[in-house]
Order: sequence, then C-alpha cells, then structure tokens
Amino acid sequence: MQRRLQQDSIVLAGKTIYLNPFLYWRRFDANTDRWLREPGQLMEEQIASNRLRFYPEVDWELLEESERAAKDGAVEMFLKSLELISTFNPELSAGHLLEVERKMAVTKKKSFERWVTRSLRRRQQEEEKARRRFDRERTLRGWGEWLALDVTRQALVPLASLLVIAVAAGWWWGSQQNCRQVIVDPGIQRLAP
Repeated sequence: MQRRLQQDSIVLAGKTIYLNPFLYWRRFDANTDRWLREPGQLMEEQIASNRLRFYPEVDWELLEESERAAKDGAVEMFLKSLELISTFNPELSAGHLLEVERKMAVTKKKSFERWVTRSLRRRQQEEEKARRRFDRERTLRGWGEWLALDVTRQALVPLASLLVIAVAAGWWWGSQQNCRQVIVDPGIQRLAP
C-alpha cells in the first residue's frame, strides 16, 4: 500500500502532490467527477496535439483503433489530471508542474490506459443495451400496430377458432383411443405338456 501511494504521489517543496486524480474526489463536485470519469470531454485537436508529449515513443499511424482510443483517452486523463493538480495546488511553479508531469508519464500510463479501456467498454455495453432495448420496443410496437389492424383481426378470428376446434377434436379423438380395451400378449410363453 505504501509503495502504491508512493507511485500516486510526489513530494515537492515539502508538500505531497497526488498524481492519481481520483485521490482528489472528496474535494470536487459531481460535475467535475463526471468530467474526469467520462472520456471524450476534451476536444480532439487538444488530444492530438498532446499525443507526443505523453507518448513520444508511439507511432500513432501503426496503432489499431482500440489501442488508439485507449491511448487518446489516457492523454485526456493526463491533461485532466494536470488541470486538477494545478487547480488544487495553485502554488506549484512551472518547474514543479513539469516534474509532476514527468513522474505521471512514467507511473500512470498503464493505469490510465486500463481505466479508459474499462470506461470505453462500459460505455459500449450501455450503448448496446440501449440499442437492444430500442429494437425490442420497436418490434413490440410493430406487432401491436399489426394486431390493432382490422384486417389482422378479421384474419385472426377464423384462425383462432380453427385452432380451438383442432385442439378440441384432438383431445376428443385421443380420449377415445385411450379408452379402448387393448389386448396384450403375456410376456411369458407356456410350454406345451
């Protein structure tokens, strides 16, 4: 736990600065929490211009779409975290912020990428769930409208009465077959004397 806190904090000018933005959660409101937790809040140009700042070793053209989205979200988390740190620690100089940024770039890349990947997966699942609910409602509404048509009701009444007659006739015929006396040969053969 102590080692983890050392990765999530840095001591500058005798003050502990938290690199993990979620350690500030008691100090900010619901809108800031939503802003921090939901990827896609910053403009694409701002993220694209800061890609090399946090990922100088990555060739962005060779990345798959899912990897690019995770790394873009991580860049967004870096920018949001730096903004939160500078907001909650206004006494930090530019040199201190640069030191915070360097340590954050070393220690928080993987955790930010994991956080963004989970968040994007959760968002995709919610969108899929909403789409399935919409499709289900649309299908039920379509069937309801089809059943409400006069032509449908006129066609369904004779079909329903034929189904009832067929079930009743099948029941009656089956009951007549079961009530007949069935002669069964005995399973044991007698030997002739």
